[in-house]
Amino acid sequence: MAIAFLEKILSLFGGGDDPESGKKKLLKQLTKDLSKNKYARFYKVKGEAVEPPFAKFFYDMYKIVSPAQVFLQNAAKSEQLKQITIEFFMDKKLLSIQERLSKEAIEERAKTVQTKELARQLREELSQLVSGFDNTRIKAIDDGYNLIMAFNQFVNFDFFFLLKKFDANMSERNFTYQPKFEAIRAEYITEDIKDFLEIAYAVDPDQDWKTAMEVLKNYKGDIDVVSLAQWNKLLVLLRDIKRSKILELMVRQIDKDPYWQSLPRIPDEHIVEPFLDKKKSETEGLVNRILNDKRNAQLEQLAKAVFGTADVERMKYYTDKNNEIYLKKGMDGFTHAQGLNYLKAFLLDFFKRDIRELCDLFLIRGQWASPILSQQMSEGFHTIMGISEEILAFDEALSDNGENGSRLKAALAKVDRDKGQAKYIRIILKSVNEEAQKMIILSAQALIVIGKHFKGILEDYQKNPHELIMNWKEIESTSEEPIAQRITEVYKKIYYFIQMMQFFARPAGENGEE
Repeated sequence: MAIAFLEKILSLFGGGDDPESGKKKLLKQLTKDLSKNKYARFYKVKGEAVEPPFAKFFYDMYKIVSPAQVFLQNAAKSEQLKQITIEFFMDKKLLSIQERLSKEAIEERAKTVQTKELARQLREELSQLVSGFDNTRIKAIDDGYNLIMAFNQFVNFDFFFLLKKFDANMSERNFTYQPKFEAIRAEYITEDIKDFLEIAYAVDPDQDWKTAMEVLKNYKGDIDVVSLAQWNKLLVLLRDIKRSKILELMVRQIDKDPYWQSLPRIPDEHIVEPFLDKKKSETEGLVNRILNDKRNAQLEQLAKAVFGTADVERMKYYTDKNNEIYLKKGMDGFTHAQGLNYLKAFLLDFFKRDIRELCDLFLIRGQWASPILSQQMSEGFHTIMGISEEILAFDEALSDNGENGSRLKAALAKVDRDKGQAKYIRIILKSVNEEAQKMIILSAQALIVIGKHFKGILEDYQKNPHELIMNWKEIESTSEEPIAQRITEVYKKIYYFIQMMQFFARPAGENGEE
């Protein structure tokens, strides 16, 4: 740019107020400079022809970089290349930490370490990994990767397309053929020269090319993408061509633009921060998956203990299946469908039969030492009975003709063309999910009360004298099965079911593992 500015100033002094006169003088000087240039044989000003030595120069480069063109296809988009580049600059400590944060290592550790402790360890190791990338290391990595990208740009220049203009019989990467280059009109390749200068000026011969080639060798499985010795020779030649400015002079003369300057296309990638962000995301995702797998395994085990199977479906509309349409729209959907489904199944299959019969037996026929002692159990029982009816009404309200279901159906039909409907749907879903969670929490609390009373009743049955129930003989006589067995079975069902409900009583997304 400084040379062009100086040339403009000189032209003003030499040409008065006539820009064209100054331009002509500069073009005349260009002609002289070209004739005296070390590489004057590249271009014949008279006749504006690009000569065979120019093609030979590009052909020699083509032979050196041709193998790399094959090896580095799609290298600019390769996440593996970024990973290998980063790892090349990591020390043993960082590589060890990275290995501990691998998917396989984390899954293996999860077999013997509590998830909460594992999450703590992983957070600490992630912190150590991040702190290991100081500014010096980050700069070395980014510089190394950008050098590789500059090399990739260079080798992927379309040498063959340019050379075929000098010899139409050439075929791509066939170096057994001896090309017969002929002079061509300069106007046919000015754009090619400009493209080449953009990428050639990004190749700095003074950079650490040995390291760059070692990284690429690792990337290609211990195969050299180019001969380092040949590449170094090419760099020497490239440096000489740059110093001579022969290519810039040719473009200026061909285009009759003495002020033209090439703008180098220098890569400026920053790959460390995305790498660390991805590592954090992958680790957190893996921990969440492990938590979810453990949660599902525990739920399946508890469901089998309570229902005899994990495949339980009782809700009609507030279901995981009906949830899919909301998830596809990027909404949370029915966040408590699984929990409420289990609750309804428990109430239908056990509470309204076995548990209700036992509650009636003790609350109606039982003579309590103090009525106050049975009051909490009675309140818990009636709370559950009320919630059982609420769940039925809640589910029906989500049918196509129900209060909430009809509103959701209408809004979903418009949401693609009216984005305001999405907010309306989220408001309804939020209200519905809060109601579902409230029923789950209240049911769990009431069942805990009932379960504690059954435990106390069982303990009283085993005492002598009895302190809680005064008419045990009458109770026993009205029960077709041994009363202690009935209480024990009901208590176990309640105990396991409350453990299940603990997974759903928390806000959506909390696993709550200790």
